[in-house]
Amino acid sequence: MTVASIKSSADQRMQKSIETLKSNLAKVRTGRAHVGILDQVTVDYYGSPTQISQVANLTLIDARTIGVQPWEKKMLAVIEKAIRDSDLGLNPATHGDMIRVPTPPLTEERRKEMVKLVKNEGEDAKIAVRNIRRDANEALKKLLKDKEISEDDDRRAQDDVQKLTDKFVAEVDKLLAEKEKEVLTV
Repeated sequence: MTVASIKSSADQRMQKSIETLKSNLAKVRTGRAHVGILDQVTVDYYGSPTQISQVANLTLIDARTIGVQPWEKKMLAVIEKAIRDSDLGLNPATHGDMIRVPTPPLTEERRKEMVKLVKNEGEDAKIAVRNIRRDANEALKKLLKDKEISEDDDRRAQDDVQKLTDKFVAEVDKLLAEKEKEVLTV
């Protein structure tokens, strides 16, 4: 283990934390429809649980409606039931060979709940980034203890890890502010 590899590893792991946060924030529903909210819904497709996007074409019909067009006609009822049974609070309706999924407008109370959820996701991401910083600092202290680096190198490397941490915490704050604004916009 070298100082450079410790910093590189910390950087990569913090980047993964940001990617996870982005993915989690994409699942938080705003007033507008987007096909990403159906990502977590799975259907039974020939005996195996499969994401809806793997068995149907997902499109936005308008700002508040998602269109789901199964590739096989017999999947219509299965997909509709899966969406209805999911905990998303959506009520799909079949029109011919397409399922229309209207997203209900959010109430003010529901928007505030969503903001709390967004803040919790952000706090989890910050905790993950800080844990990565702790791991990197422990690895640096081990190098110092084993006399592989000097105290000056250790101090410089810890400062670099802190700057990296600050950069990623700022990125989390920026993502949270954007999502919060998006959720509160009527």
